[in-house]
Amino acid sequence: MTTRHNYDQELEGLRGEILKMGEAVSAAISDAVQSLAKQNEELARKVIANDDIIDKMEIDIEDHCMVLIARQQPLARDLRVIGTGMKIATDLERMGDHAYDIANVTLRIANQPLLKPLVDIPRMAEMAQKMLNDALRAYVNLDTQLAEAVCHADDEVDYLYQQVFRELLTYMFEDPRTISQATQLIFVARYLERVADHATNIAEWIIYLATGQRLRTK
Repeated sequence: MTTRHNYDQELEGLRGEILKMGEAVSAAISDAVQSLAKQNEELARKVIANDDIIDKMEIDIEDHCMVLIARQQPLARDLRVIGTGMKIATDLERMGDHAYDIANVTLRIANQPLLKPLVDIPRMAEMAQKMLNDALRAYVNLDTQLAEAVCHADDEVDYLYQQVFRELLTYMFEDPRTISQATQLIFVARYLERVADHATNIAEWIIYLATGQRLRTK
């Protein structure tokens, strides 16, 4: 078995670690928003507890990348593979943090009747989660077209965030008693908007990995 073959296996292992982390983050986002919509404190606590697992995944990926750099002294495209792996892991960890933040909001307002059934916030979550899942598929296949589509989808999430923000402000103006909960829900919408931003970052890193060209959509 050649040294290059062993190295390729190491890089494939790194890719597998990143995908596993991405799946964990995607599940955390879904569970966090579901915990909010259903005011499920047990599910929120599960998201909070699992954040340590996601953090550990990032540390393990960073350590793996540093070992590969030290041992293999990679050049050109191999260095891009490792460097983008570290960047993607960082974005995934921050997305996990936002799932954690949303779960904490669930615990803060779990004993309060919701201002209204949540519609746009779960929709934002679905859009952001699709962006993440598409970015991970683009990473597996080095699909730059799919990565570019993820970048463009961010505008739709931004638009929906503004819509949620305006609607919740209206609630606050009309009834000051809603200010506390409406503010928490605005935070949730903002966290989801940031999740979409991090999915966009991942897509941009994939384009860089495939082409060597940096794309900035913001």
